[in-house]
Amino acid sequence: MDHRGDRVAPACFVAGALFAGGNAVGIRLCVRELDPLWSAALRFGAAALLLALVVVALRLPWPRGNALVGAALFGLLNFGVTFALTYYALVDIHAGIGQTTLALVPLVTLLLSVLQGQERLRPTALGGTLCAAAGVAVISRAPLQGSVPLLSLLALLGSVLCFAQSAVLVERLPKVHPVTMNAVGMVAGAVALFAGSLLAGDRWVLPERATTWWALAYLVVAGSVLTFVCYLLVIQHWGASRAAYAFVVVPVFAITASAWLDDEPLTITLLLGTPLILAGVYLGALRRPRRSTRAPVRPPGGQPPRSG
Repeated sequence: MDHRGDRVAPACFVAGALFAGGNAVGIRLCVRELDPLWSAALRFGAAALLLALVVVALRLPWPRGNALVGAALFGLLNFGVTFALTYYALVDIHAGIGQTTLALVPLVTLLLSVLQGQERLRPTALGGTLCAAAGVAVISRAPLQGSVPLLSLLALLGSVLCFAQSAVLVERLPKVHPVTMNAVGMVAGAVALFAGSLLAGDRWVLPERATTWWALAYLVVAGSVLTFVCYLLVIQHWGASRAAYAFVVVPVFAITASAWLDDEPLTITLLLGTPLILAGVYLGALRRPRRSTRAPVRPPGGQPPRSG
């Protein structure tokens, strides 16, 4: 039994969800001054540089061959495509509804894992997803009553699909240290975002407002480096579908941060939906399957059955 994983995974799960809770608000603050793809490129370019320095300082080996290709593919999908869609969507969509929509990631990850033969559909996982989805529906009821641009909503749903698929992809790739995986992935994602920004005709300018600088700094350090290192550690210990339940907890932190920093209304729906979300996380991600305590049945002749 991996006792170290038993301690590391829950801690990283909570920390990653907490850090990610401020991401949607940070993005909203950045895109008020900077063009979306340029803002995303700045974020992940700086985060990639910071992680590369950490890799060098820790003397971690850089991946080669298939491991390098896999890390780059992960980065293109998880950082490039996903956040191009997310930044576009959050220009017009408030942080609260944006993050609650991303809470669909666990359900999509579970379904993709089952369809791709990585996991079986456990009743508790399905029940936890449905319970969490009910909590998300309650929390997002108020913002959904407002006007949401169709293209922005479709972009947000596309980012959900990309997030989920990138988590499933990680389990098929050669094992790479989470810091190195993110460093290589963010380089690939940043290159794609810079190219997309250039093609979109974005203005390549640095922020002038102090608020934008603070938001960008948060997104680089806490929202990118710390969040995704925690996320990959959880995937390695728990698997893709359980790790994705972090997206269900994040809206609670995101709506609170948005109400504080971005004047998003904080309503009774948060108090009603939070218990459902937490119950869903417990059932789907934290509750362990029961192990049978019955002694193995011996076949005729008294010899114990062979395993596997």
